[in-house]
Amino acid sequence: MRPDITVFGRYTYLVTELLWGAVALALLRRTGSTRKALRVCLVLYPFAYAWDRYTLEAGVFEIPLRTGVEIAGIPLEEHLFMLVVPSMVVGTHELLASVFDE
Repeated sequence: MRPDITVFGRYTYLVTELLWGAVALALLRRTGSTRKALRVCLVLYPFAYAWDRYTLEAGVFEIPLRTGVEIAGIPLEEHLFMLVVPSMVVGTHELLASVFDE
């Protein structure tokens, strides 16, 4: 049985982004790849923003458990998502590369 994370109400998405962001940050610090992840995020962010803005406006998906805070037309949590996901990918890649290079 999975834990019921909806107990955070409108902060549910924010809490999950902060939790996974902490995991991503730990991976980046462990592998020393924080600068690399920042570069990846800066390159991908404009594309992710445009994609997210379009899909939200088109009604492809909606986010019910969010704070309601919007920045530049999309939820705060989505901005965090666009930083957490690439950071998690870079951190995981760097960790696996260090393990398999040894």
